[in-house]
Amino acid sequence: MPTPHNAFWFRRDLRLDDNAGLYHALTSDFPVVPVFIFDQHILDELPEKDARVEFIHQTLEGIQNQLGSLGSTLIVRYGKPEEIWPELIAQFDLKAVYTNHDYEPYASQRDEKIREMLAEKGVHFETHRDQVLFEKQEILTNGGKPYSVFTPYSKKWKSELSGGKLKSYDNESNFGRFFQHEVREIPTLKSMGFAATDISFPSADPDEEIIRHYGEKRDFPGIRGTSRMGVHLRFGTISIRKLARIANQLSETYLNELIWREFYMQILWNFPHVVDGPFRNEYAAIKWRNDEKEFEKWKQGQTGYPIVDAAMREIAETGYMHNRARMVVASFLTKHLLINWQWGETYFAEKLLDYELASNNGGWQWAAGCGTDAAPYFRIFNPESQMKKFDPELKYVRKWVPEYGTPAYPRPIVQHKMARERCLEAYKVALGKND
Repeated sequence: MPTPHNAFWFRRDLRLDDNAGLYHALTSDFPVVPVFIFDQHILDELPEKDARVEFIHQTLEGIQNQLGSLGSTLIVRYGKPEEIWPELIAQFDLKAVYTNHDYEPYASQRDEKIREMLAEKGVHFETHRDQVLFEKQEILTNGGKPYSVFTPYSKKWKSELSGGKLKSYDNESNFGRFFQHEVREIPTLKSMGFAATDISFPSADPDEEIIRHYGEKRDFPGIRGTSRMGVHLRFGTISIRKLARIANQLSETYLNELIWREFYMQILWNFPHVVDGPFRNEYAAIKWRNDEKEFEKWKQGQTGYPIVDAAMREIAETGYMHNRARMVVASFLTKHLLINWQWGETYFAEKLLDYELASNNGGWQWAAGCGTDAAPYFRIFNPESQMKKFDPELKYVRKWVPEYGTPAYPRPIVQHKMARERCLEAYKVALGKND
């Protein structure tokens, strides 16, 4: 008789330490087979040089080294989960599959199909909360409804936070529960149709000094004032519990950023229509200009507005964009150029290492004024003022737009005053606010 096993399925939780679902697998009744699937349903939509796939691949190599030192191995497959799991069930006589919740639409549909398929084969499927501290409908108004405004949500979130929520799972004490096997090879990037990029990835170790001074320095793109933890939260190479503990001790401003992330995740879960349209339906009536030539200039960093161009060149080259710059370029695209926020959302989804559907969608809707804010349509950033205030020495601009101030730099593609008036008029017409 083959030895029964349980499996742990890594997805957006790529670490062995403080991993909720992995802890429950390791404390279950059978040895644990660690599994990762390069999901073709997702990968088939990506370009050959997608740095996120490279990041995942590098991270899996690190996990494989850790497991090898424990006498175990990571089973990595490339294909479609619904086809791979029946093979793994037969190979390892699996009795249960453990994993962590994923809240995005595709992931939810995939997990339901896998749950049904496993149930037909008599295999238990169990998922746990891991990538957020509060999920779905755990933070509700006194009337029992999901929040749609950040400030009251954040107050309730903080009031519900306790030491237990921030406590790590003691996985290390149970590492002896991994099944024992010689190390298996991981499929190469090339074998899956991908190639390496020149992008470098930030460390998964939080810089506590940066977090301590985050509130003072976060708005200045020319200095190192942000944590660069976004990609690690996205793929779970750091535990949200660990990062929230640090933030709780060092910086309420930084903790608020973690709460924004959870706010947008519960918006996505409770108001799924935001995936395809504005949070507030009346904004669907906006008449966007959607000028494709202007959109291309925005993407290429050739708008004639230096802080916008610097940011767009930064994301193209590094897969990262500074937080303040994200707001400026999103406002410029939607308000100055009157280009549909969904165009920008899609472009960021292609480029950002730290892309998360909920935060990206929420951020773009905030910038466009169609999201969860009460009356934000008249918030229109002036790119010149933003540059003078947040990049006064032009450190950021000079780094990414070296031709600024020379005849080689383009003239602005639109004038701020005219663009602002045009935007306000378009929004007023759409919202029926004209006199």
